[in-house]
Amino acid sequence: MTKARLLRLSVVLVSIFMILLIIVYWDNVGTAHFYLHTSFSRPRSPGAIVAGEDWEALPDVDEFLAKLLSSSLKQNSSIPRKTEQLLIQGSSKPVVSNLEENVRGYDWSTHKDRNSLDQEKLQVERQRTLREFCANSSFTFPTKERSFDDIPNYELNHLIVDDRHGVIYCYVPKVACTNWKRVMIVLSESLLDQGVPYRNPLDIPREHVHNTSTHLTFNKFWRRYGKFSRHLMKIKLKKYTKFLFVRDPFVRLISAFRSKFELENEDFYRRFAIPMLKLYSNHTNLPTSVSEAFGAGLKVSFSDFIQYLLDPRTEKMAPFNEHWRQVYRLCHPCQIDYDFIGKLETLDEDAAYLLQLLKVDRLLRFPPSYRNRTASSWEDNWFAKIPLAWRQQLYKLYEADFVLFGYPKPENLLKD
Repeated sequence: MTKARLLRLSVVLVSIFMILLIIVYWDNVGTAHFYLHTSFSRPRSPGAIVAGEDWEALPDVDEFLAKLLSSSLKQNSSIPRKTEQLLIQGSSKPVVSNLEENVRGYDWSTHKDRNSLDQEKLQVERQRTLREFCANSSFTFPTKERSFDDIPNYELNHLIVDDRHGVIYCYVPKVACTNWKRVMIVLSESLLDQGVPYRNPLDIPREHVHNTSTHLTFNKFWRRYGKFSRHLMKIKLKKYTKFLFVRDPFVRLISAFRSKFELENEDFYRRFAIPMLKLYSNHTNLPTSVSEAFGAGLKVSFSDFIQYLLDPRTEKMAPFNEHWRQVYRLCHPCQIDYDFIGKLETLDEDAAYLLQLLKVDRLLRFPPSYRNRTASSWEDNWFAKIPLAWRQQLYKLYEADFVLFGYPKPENLLKD
């Protein structure tokens, strides 16, 4: 009887150990690499706050998982040498098949490095501004006070994880996110072309870039790790380099309107344009296809779009679409301590500096900017016919994004 009990106990213990190993290796190479990006090797700008460098500060479960994951480091500690040795050669021109990219085109002109931009000081200042307003009790906005644990999984779908290099990117639509997603695909080798990982970001077709199955995002952790998912997220948030890119909020709205309602987009026409035209332009019996609507001269106006954003019924029906949802709702900057804050206004310089910090600048180059990018100088013209009261309401709606990321209040649009 004693031998039988010992045998059963051994079977149970082995089963438990195997389950833990499955959790650890679920990502193949994945999570075993997070110890490569500790305080002595992880790139970050001076002054950045890096929480959790001391494992003793972690909760018991986190510490256990961290030690368990790191135990396999000797077996999986090196990134494949083929990738490290490869210097990506940029294509002479990308094959442009998407309508938006075809219209806007790429800017292939040479951009000189702006040595006057002290990137280290710039990052310190951006992070300081963000932290100060997150800590300022007199500055409030929805969801500011909640903890990371309070964020539902479905709101973590914009945090893309690259375990091979220890990077987490929160993508913001209309802020060069297509090309940053391409970069993340190259780094993580999450997409293959005829069995070989993509090496040049511009070789990756746009339809694959925005396919949700292409990227490992935080909201997928629950299916992979179950009840350990939040603990693993916290470990990676403490150890990985986290970055996002932002843009002047009003200019981002103009860009979203241009790409989704001025170009023929079937999905956005059916989901958003038809309701807007009915509610704010009193149209009935609208065409079912966007091509018919455009042919008949039926297009959503910028005024319709602003009314839609300000209409309290909009959020009651469903949360804002990601293309015009506020950055603080997409990336949770008061709950996640970002190591790098890039801006579209300084995209070329910021992108080059970030790739250098990540030590991947020899592996790839950031794709060129769009030639026909929406500019901040357009704001006055776009908002000229928008009533002052609407502009003031719109600012309140996006105020947190202006303040947290250091964009000046557009006083010229908010006064007569």
